[in-house]
Amino acid sequence: MKFVEAAELKNGMRLARPIYNKKGVLLFERDSRLTQQTIESVRNFGLLGVYILEPAEPLPPMSEEDLEFERFQIMTVFSIQDELEKILATKRQTRIDSIAATILKKYGHLEDKVNFYQNLRGRDDFVCRHCLNTAILCAMITHFMNVRVDEQLQTVYAAIVHDIGKMQIPKEILFGPDADGTLQERIYQYQWEGLEVLESAFSEGVSIKRICSQALRTQQTFEQTGETDHNAKVSLGAKILLVANRYDEMTAMSLQGTSESEVKALLEFNEHPEVYDSKVVEALTGCINILFPGVSVELSTGEKALILTENPADILRPVVLTFGDNSILDLSLADNRDIQVVDIMKTMDNRYIMSSIPPQLQGGNE
Repeated sequence: MKFVEAAELKNGMRLARPIYNKKGVLLFERDSRLTQQTIESVRNFGLLGVYILEPAEPLPPMSEEDLEFERFQIMTVFSIQDELEKILATKRQTRIDSIAATILKKYGHLEDKVNFYQNLRGRDDFVCRHCLNTAILCAMITHFMNVRVDEQLQTVYAAIVHDIGKMQIPKEILFGPDADGTLQERIYQYQWEGLEVLESAFSEGVSIKRICSQALRTQQTFEQTGETDHNAKVSLGAKILLVANRYDEMTAMSLQGTSESEVKALLEFNEHPEVYDSKVVEALTGCINILFPGVSVELSTGEKALILTENPADILRPVVLTFGDNSILDLSLADNRDIQVVDIMKTMDNRYIMSSIPPQLQGGNE
């Protein structure tokens, strides 16, 4: 499976992921071949691109839960977009309560890990899709951490609206080149201005703004100085928002159509525990499938390997089968402490290879 930008799509390519309209109605099924009409539809939707199967690649299975996850994303993102635009225009909200309640109902009570599929994104809905995914992750993490219901709800509220300021950024700035090296600074300015509307838009606006402000300040300080303000108070909700926000930023398709692997995100989290709370990161890995049996990986030794058994206690140290000499390594053992997973394996042209067998269909993954 590979990501192909909309401008590079060609007749005959096979879709790896389904495409839905705004109402969640299936338009193009997985494994269907692109026609000129399909390609024009993708471009008219404003999608950055789609996921395409390799010529000989079998269609990876997707469970009904996986397909429902995609449908839910499609239908909910446009509700979020309408509501954020309304808040900016009137400083009032009418549907955030119901949107947050729906997200919590579906993803704030799960007992098993889920396959967190990144959705297709376009220029018009890029910000809102990020807000939705961040909110879903926050719902799962807060449940995993047994956060009080009121704090759980506030954190999901904050996730839905945390990037509201980006809705006001002119497209030529948000999608344009960083010609003078000040793009991120200008984006931060819009983000801070956007947070000012939250107090008047919500009955609990002060608390929601506090979560968003603490997370944004921590992120901005770290990005600009490489350090954090050790005297700053950061609530649990802000810590959760920081991790969820950054995970989606790194692993979703970017404005340039590229993304980092889930492992790269985890490595960044582990490298900077002063920014990304270790308990929150642990909760994240307890909620979603990342390194499970069947995934091909790169090790810190440079070797390639296949994961045989997941390690819930330390996700980067599973039991693997090396491709070089077919040896089995338990990376959790003391003798192997200098070896860990550093990335999901890529092909020669730098594409990620993911297992075609979802965890729920595999044995030995307790």
